[in-house]
Amino acid sequence: MAKKERYEELSEKVLELIGGKDNISYFGHCMTRLRFNLKDTSIAHIDEIKKIDGVIGAQWSNEQLQIIIGQSVGDAYKLICKKAGLASEKTVEENLDDNKKKFSISAVLDGISGSLMPLIPALIGAGMLKVVIILGELLGFLTPDMPTHAVLSFASDAGFYFLPVFLGATAANKFKANMGLGMLLGAILIHPKMVSNVAEGVGMSIFGLPVYAASYASTIFPVIMAVFVMSYVEKFFRKISSDSVKTIVVPLGTIIVMLPLTLCLIGPAGSFLGVYLAKGIMFLYNTTGFFGVALLAAVYPLLVITGMHGALFPYMMQSFASFGYEPIVCAAAVIANINQGAAAAAVAIRCKDKRTKSTAASSTITAIIGGVTEPAMFGVNLRLKKPLYAVIIGNFCGAAFAGLMKVYAYALSGSAGIFGVPGFIGPNALNVVYMGISLLIGVVVTFIVTLFLYKGESIY
Repeated sequence: MAKKERYEELSEKVLELIGGKDNISYFGHCMTRLRFNLKDTSIAHIDEIKKIDGVIGAQWSNEQLQIIIGQSVGDAYKLICKKAGLASEKTVEENLDDNKKKFSISAVLDGISGSLMPLIPALIGAGMLKVVIILGELLGFLTPDMPTHAVLSFASDAGFYFLPVFLGATAANKFKANMGLGMLLGAILIHPKMVSNVAEGVGMSIFGLPVYAASYASTIFPVIMAVFVMSYVEKFFRKISSDSVKTIVVPLGTIIVMLPLTLCLIGPAGSFLGVYLAKGIMFLYNTTGFFGVALLAAVYPLLVITGMHGALFPYMMQSFASFGYEPIVCAAAVIANINQGAAAAAVAIRCKDKRTKSTAASSTITAIIGGVTEPAMFGVNLRLKKPLYAVIIGNFCGAAFAGLMKVYAYALSGSAGIFGVPGFIGPNALNVVYMGISLLIGVVVTFIVTLFLYKGESIY
C-alpha cells in the first residue's frame, strides 16, 4: 500500500475528531508523534482517535494532544497539512494561532528543547569525533603529536565551544526573532576579547553597569534566555520604527538594549542556572549512587509515556559541555529502550495470534536497532501491561549494574538503541564493556520476566 493511501483515511478522521482545522493553534511532529495544541480540547475524541487504523496510541501531555504513529509520522503529518491547508512546518498559519501562549513549565521546556533539537546532528557529529579520537588512541593509530589528532580535536571541540552561536540561530528561529541578531548575541558572549578579559580578571562595564565575568563557551541557557527576551525587544523596535529607517533602527536598537541586559543580567543568570543544574544532578548521582541510575531507568518508560523525557535533554547537553561526559540519563535511556524491544520479542515468541506476533516482531527491530520505542511501548507492551512491568524490572536490574560500574556516556550518539553503544567508548576501555554487560542483564531479565508474566493475550 502506498504511503499516501495508507494515511488517507487516518488524516481525514484525525482532522474530524479533533474538531477540524479551525480548532488547531499549533501542529507539529517529532520522530513518532503528531503533536496538536487545540483551542478547545473538550471537543477532541481521543478514544475514537485510538481506534483509527495506523494510530498506535494517543494521549494528552501538558495540554498537548499527542497521536503516536511511528517512524512514518512524517508522511501522515504532510498529508494532514495538505488536507487542512496548513504550512508543512513546525508551526501553523498565523491566522490560526489566535490564542497567546500562556507561561507554563511545558512552554519553558518547549522553548529550550525547540532551540536544541535542530542542533542534534551537529552535536552528534562533534561527539562522535571525540569517540574516533579515543578509539584511535586506544588502537595506536592516533597520537597527540600527530597533525590529524590536533585537527580532529579542535573540530570536535568546536561543536560544543560555539554552542552559543549555534543556539543564537536556532533560538531565534524558535522565538520568531531575526536569526542574524541571535547569532550576534551568541558570538558576543564568546568573543576572544570577552574570553581573555574574564580569564585575566579585567573588569568590564557598559553604560556604567558592571559586566559579570563569566565564561559562556559551551553554555546553553544564557543565549536561549537572551534571545527569548530579544524577540520582544526586536518586536518593540519594529513596531515603533517607520519603514524608512526600520532597517537601521531595529538591529541597532535591539543590540544596544540587549547588550547590558545580556552581559549584566540574563547571561549571568543563565550561566548560574546551567552550572548549578549540572552540579545538582551530579550531587544527586554521587549521593544516590547506583540506585539513582536504576530508579531513573525504571521510571523512564513512564517519562516517555507522559512525554516528560524531553525535559532531561537540556541537562544532558549541559553535562556534556561542563564535564565532557554524562553519567545517568544516556545509560538509563539506552537500557530502557532496548528492553522495550526485548519485551516485544518475548511477546512475538509466546503469542499465537499472527497479527500480534507480526506487530511485536517489527516493534522489536524498531526499538533495538533504531532506538524508537513508541511502536513497542504503545503498540504492544503498554496495551498488554505485563510486558511493561517486565521492562521496568529489567531496566532497574541493568541500570543498577551500570550505576555500580559508573558507566558514563562520552558522546551523544544519535541513537538510544544498539547503535547508541559507541557513545560509551571513553578513556577507560572497560566503560563500554560494562555498558554491554548492563544491556545484557537488562535484556535477559526483561525477556525472562515477560515470558513468565505474559500468557499469550492478543493486542487486537
